[in-house]
Amino acid sequence: MSEENNSQNSNPPNPENGEIASEIQKLQEQAEKFKNDYLYLRAEFENYKRNAIKERSELTKYGGERLVRDLLEVVDNFDRALSVNVSAENFNTFKQGVDMTAQELKSLLQRHNVTEIPAQGAPFDPNVHEALSSEATDQMAPGHVVRVFKKPYKLHDKVIRPGQVVVAKKPE
Repeated sequence: MSEENNSQNSNPPNPENGEIASEIQKLQEQAEKFKNDYLYLRAEFENYKRNAIKERSELTKYGGERLVRDLLEVVDNFDRALSVNVSAENFNTFKQGVDMTAQELKSLLQRHNVTEIPAQGAPFDPNVHEALSSEATDQMAPGHVVRVFKKPYKLHDKVIRPGQVVVAKKPE
């Protein structure tokens, strides 16, 4: 009878045991592959974040480089103008050169999306204008800009410098 017990207790070869072991092995290999893929993607993402931070830092640091390079051309022209000995004979030529340089500067600003906001005669807008004072006049409608001390400018659609203006009021 002990032989019968021995034969019942020992696990006879079962084809399912081999299949289960094989399936476990496949799942372990697949889990290891997923783990490695995850670690690789995580490292890639960390590198991406680090590079994005570096690029943003460099853009902040050197973003105005093109504008500065263009401005240096205008500075060179002003330096040349200032090196000229101005006399009565060459004053008109000198003034014409300075006017051309000023126009070059305005053109440069426009290329960099900096534009003047028309102010003279415009309705006063606290988003665009800073009122320095008011002036009684019948030459301009009340609440309109009668004089401009500093012109307002915008970069793209953002006001970067409000205009300093005098606002018309009704005469008393």
